[in-house]
Amino acid sequence: MPEGHIIHRLAHENHRVFADRPVRVSSPQGRFAEGAARLDGRPLDEAEAHGKHLFLGFGEDWLHVHLGLYGGFTFGSGGAPAPVGEVRLRMANDEGWADLRGPNTCELLDPAAKEAVHARLGPDPLRPDADPDAAWRRVARSSTTVAALLMDQKVLAGVGNVYRAEVLFRLGISPHREGRRVTREEWDAIWADLVALMHAGVGAGRIDTVRPEHTPEAMGRPPRVDDHGGEVYVYRRTDMPCLICGTPVRTESLAARNLFWCPGCQRR
Repeated sequence: MPEGHIIHRLAHENHRVFADRPVRVSSPQGRFAEGAARLDGRPLDEAEAHGKHLFLGFGEDWLHVHLGLYGGFTFGSGGAPAPVGEVRLRMANDEGWADLRGPNTCELLDPAAKEAVHARLGPDPLRPDADPDAAWRRVARSSTTVAALLMDQKVLAGVGNVYRAEVLFRLGISPHREGRRVTREEWDAIWADLVALMHAGVGAGRIDTVRPEHTPEAMGRPPRVDDHGGEVYVYRRTDMPCLICGTPVRTESLAARNLFWCPGCQRR
């Protein structure tokens, strides 16, 4: 599932291509035909992301998209080609086009319903209106592990498996520690690191978490080869030596997701 930095990139790209110009909207697949007809010919006014949720504003109507595990956008310039595959939503103008396939959610919301979605989400480190104290209050009183809390979108929006694993490693925090045993100083460091890493991810379009002294060039090691991309410390590095202490990276299942950590650098 795409993490929050990708959704913010999609908001920027939709705004760049479609903002303030009439948009031709259709549903080649037919599953969003009624909603597409309502938006067809109207300009895009706003585009924003909150966690893993994308919102495109057309006046009082908001297109709400959650990609889920299998959804994705394809963008192109110039005239739109004939649709290929199950295209739920197509947006196009004279400059370019975008196809949405396989989303978990593609629906129209009025302003009140949009606010209800925001209300059930935790603060997003990529949003300027985010309140880290709101997340801290939930973390500080919870007996749930910090690893699970970071993935709970009601606590913190936009953080996925990669950022969760990497920020805990970078700060030397055991993923098994209960939220209520995380100090305020540690939480402030987690938040600041997420803000920095996720903003870098928006710019680069991939997740890189290793510090300059641990890059392939600095360490004289081969670059990471993985379809996820990006240089990381522990994510998908099971049984490989930790880049810092050499201990084999561990993995286990936590809340139906793979958890990666270094037993040497992140002691219980």
